[in-house]
Amino acid sequence: MADSDRSRSVLEAQEIFGQLQEMANLMNTGLDAETLAICVRLCEDGANPEALASVIRDLRREASSLNNVNKTKN
Repeated sequence: MADSDRSRSVLEAQEIFGQLQEMANLMNTGLDAETLAICVRLCEDGANPEALASVIRDLRREASSLNNVNKTKN
């Protein structure tokens, strides 16, 4: 692949990821750029997006519960 083709591919990937970030922000997902990138990679590698979303919701719920428990202990 020529350098210009590679550069064009990188720019296209960055643009697409920027659009994904905008969509995630509009939908109030609460995902930062790093977490969104990890989710995209997992989906590209075959992870089920619905299952991934469910896991993220469960993890947030657990983290919130732990934070509430820690607040009541202090």
